[in-house]
Amino acid sequence: MSEHNKATPTMNRFERNLTVWVILCILAGVLLGKILPDFFHQIGGLEIAHVNLPVGILIWLMIIPMLVKVDFNALHDIRQHVRGIGVTLTINWLVKPFSMAFLGWLFIRHLFATLLPGNQIDNYIAGLILLAAAPCTAMVFVWSRLSHGDPLFTLSQVALNDGIMIFAFAPIVALLLGVSSILVPWSTLLTSVVLYIVLPVALAQTWRARLVRRGPSALETAMQRMTPISSAALLLTLILLFAFQGEALVTHPLIIALIAVPIVVQVFFNAALAYSLNRMLGEKHSIACPSALIAASNFFELAVATAISLFGFHSGAALATVVGVLIEVPAMLVVVRCVNASKGWYEHGQPACAVDERPVP
Repeated sequence: MSEHNKATPTMNRFERNLTVWVILCILAGVLLGKILPDFFHQIGGLEIAHVNLPVGILIWLMIIPMLVKVDFNALHDIRQHVRGIGVTLTINWLVKPFSMAFLGWLFIRHLFATLLPGNQIDNYIAGLILLAAAPCTAMVFVWSRLSHGDPLFTLSQVALNDGIMIFAFAPIVALLLGVSSILVPWSTLLTSVVLYIVLPVALAQTWRARLVRRGPSALETAMQRMTPISSAALLLTLILLFAFQGEALVTHPLIIALIAVPIVVQVFFNAALAYSLNRMLGEKHSIACPSALIAASNFFELAVATAISLFGFHSGAALATVVGVLIEVPAMLVVVRCVNASKGWYEHGQPACAVDERPVP
């Protein structure tokens, strides 16, 4: 048994209470927006090429520490788990974005249309598409630990997804927004990709290489120091968002609940699909768990940043991505509980070579 699996899976205080922190940020943003409207109006005007500078800085502080964790050398190990990686990639890039576009069309444009502001329906759908078009990067490591997932598979899958995201995120978003009759300038979309994917990946990997040369303890110490900064940047970004549009949420709380419905449906649909496909293909349970969790979760930090760049602070797109942040932890913890509880069912009837032979603690 690896050291990774000997340790008791844990989440730090911020990860464990992410939903609570988001709710507090909603309240703080609404309150500050009402008390200091001129201040936040000035912040909203600090833009260059449709990119809000304060939010851009906060997004970098949020994303770069997460990308430092990614070891692209793990791509050498992908041949060990071809079936599991194939399942996750198929769902991440060929199922999830398109199924979310369908769910947005079904729920937002049709079933809930009369209950939502008509002028924001397109933006809500756009936010949902942005949320689904980028696989999760950082929190996946937490979900994998909690489900006793194979650490090498998790790392190699995250590295591969990050590499694909550089080239696939913009075309998929542009395609699905176009199909949904939502027009976005390619120049703005590509700017977002460069700012929030390409440059952060380059900077993070350069930083990681320097830390690795100084030894494993240097990397671990840096990660411990960066995590609070990343968390604080996320919370400050949410406060800014809700300072701009929080009053509308207070008067229409039903909007959050309605936007959450397609997100929740997508999480459980993709998790169940990945989990089942891995079982059908004879993959180990320790591979199927992170595969299902990676397939179900989203890189919500990137989605929030891109939504703000493309549609602005006040947009329904930005709100939809923040709803994704709000429900990420509780939804994924349910998935973790399900895959852990179904281990016996998963391995029943599986070929002996596919069963995870790790002794049960």
